[in-house]
Amino acid sequence: MADNDYDPAGSTQMFRAFVDESPAPQAPGSVSTYSSGGGNKTGKIVGIAVAVIVVLGAVIWLAVK
Repeated sequence: MADNDYDPAGSTQMFRAFVDESPAPQAPGSVSTYSSGGGNKTGKIVGIAVAVIVVLGAVIWLAVK
């Protein structure tokens, strides 16, 4: 017995609309809204946070020892 509320074409259309959402091509020499360099900001923040935790842990370990 088929489920009359399910529309497989609807989910396919939504997926295709999601995939087709691509940024418009830019003309050569135009300025991008994204930075072209500088790396990943979140990665830098996480790396700094990990380094701070390691240093604090070492300081606390040396203080307790």
